[in-house]
Amino acid sequence: MVTVKQLQYSYRSGHILSFPSFSLQKGEHGLLLGESGSGKTTLLHLLGGLLKGYSGNIQIDTTELRTLSESKLDTFRGKNIGFIFQKNHLISALTVEENVGMAPFLAGIAVDEKKTKHVLAELGLAGKEKTSVTQISQGQAQRVAIARAVVNNPRVILADEPTSALDDKNCDRVIRLLLDLASKHDSTLLVATHDQRLKDKISRHILLT
Repeated sequence: MVTVKQLQYSYRSGHILSFPSFSLQKGEHGLLLGESGSGKTTLLHLLGGLLKGYSGNIQIDTTELRTLSESKLDTFRGKNIGFIFQKNHLISALTVEENVGMAPFLAGIAVDEKKTKHVLAELGLAGKEKTSVTQISQGQAQRVAIARAVVNNPRVILADEPTSALDDKNCDRVIRLLLDLASKHDSTLLVATHDQRLKDKISRHILLT
């Protein structure tokens, strides 16, 4: 489902990052490990089609990302990739359900309110649909961001440091939610982290040096 071969990315400063070649099969879960500055976030952004100008190959299922035009890449990403960023990037002017609905809207998919409510309920947010995201807790906002990432049933879920700012209880809850959602939809899950608590949660490790 996700294949990386001989991938390199050059920053404008001239610094070059080289990534190990690896593949994750459909439904497989992987942990992307490495110290700060090793390129974990950059790699996730490359896999999500948010960065271009790389050398090597990135293939999602049978699609090589570099072959897609900007508009086709946007559509492909919206339909196939769920991205959970380090910061939630929720839109403060919108409600909880409206923030989740941005995912299908941007992917050109009809917003399914019933499905949105179901996903929110799975994440313990039933009854919060009409609430402004400015009136919910940080933990609830994080779950809204997860709901937005998975509402389109993406084939690939990319999560960037989803537990770094959480205590042990909430760390365990969030990683279990991600694993459960990925398993339920047979999605490939790749979590970038330096959080040592996750090493025993996901057995497949990809190390960046």
